[in-house]
Amino acid sequence: MLLNRNRRGAQFYILAAITAAVMVYLLVPLFFLIVLSFNESRWLAFPPPGWTTRWFEELFTNPSWLASIVNSIKIGFVVMVFSLLLGVPTSFALVRGKFPGKTALNAFFTSPLIVPVIIIAVALYGLALTFGLAGTFTAFIVAHLIVALPFAIICISSSLMTFDESLEKAAMICGASKLGAIWRITLPSIRPGIFAGGLFAFLISWDEVVLAIFMATPALQTLPVKIWVTLRADLSPVIAAASTLLIVATMAIVLLVLALRRPQAER
Repeated sequence: MLLNRNRRGAQFYILAAITAAVMVYLLVPLFFLIVLSFNESRWLAFPPPGWTTRWFEELFTNPSWLASIVNSIKIGFVVMVFSLLLGVPTSFALVRGKFPGKTALNAFFTSPLIVPVIIIAVALYGLALTFGLAGTFTAFIVAHLIVALPFAIICISSSLMTFDESLEKAAMICGASKLGAIWRITLPSIRPGIFAGGLFAFLISWDEVVLAIFMATPALQTLPVKIWVTLRADLSPVIAAASTLLIVATMAIVLLVLALRRPQAER
């Protein structure tokens, strides 16, 4: 018995060491990127010769950079709203529905997680050109919605599967209608999953670059596209400042999702 405990202990420490090494490997480049965003040099030089916040000031005062940030927020918000409007009823259908082709429908909604993004981008670009939507907010929203919706559906479906349906039936016995029970009992109970799905949808739209490159024009760019375009022409530390903004916003959203999911996991 003591030998087995020692073996389990050794495996635990080995796994912990491997996990720590992988985390360091992934996070160290981000650390250097954040450091470069405070670089006093006009170019991306490491170690920085001095420290300054001027690149963040330029990021939020330069009209082109500011416009790309606003575009990313607008598109992300609209994608989040549509992901919830479509994701909630779709999740109910996939979790509670009993109809032919349910498995195929589930595979259809989750297929953007499997299909390479570049293939989706080329197909959507062709459709956008056909319908005259290339370079419009509508094209951005449709493109981002396709890749963001599966994440919303997964989060909402997960919450719905753990919900005790007897509570909904009890409300109906007390006189509530089916829709009334769902509105007053079910939706508030799965609210953490709905919020998490919406935040993940916003995050996917906020970080998406491949689809955005195909849909972008010089007058309409999201922040990731602006970073990519600027990186090809310049190595200004503003790029590092913009990337730091993306990292901080992404981390904040992920932490918020974890905070929302924790109470539900404890139940």
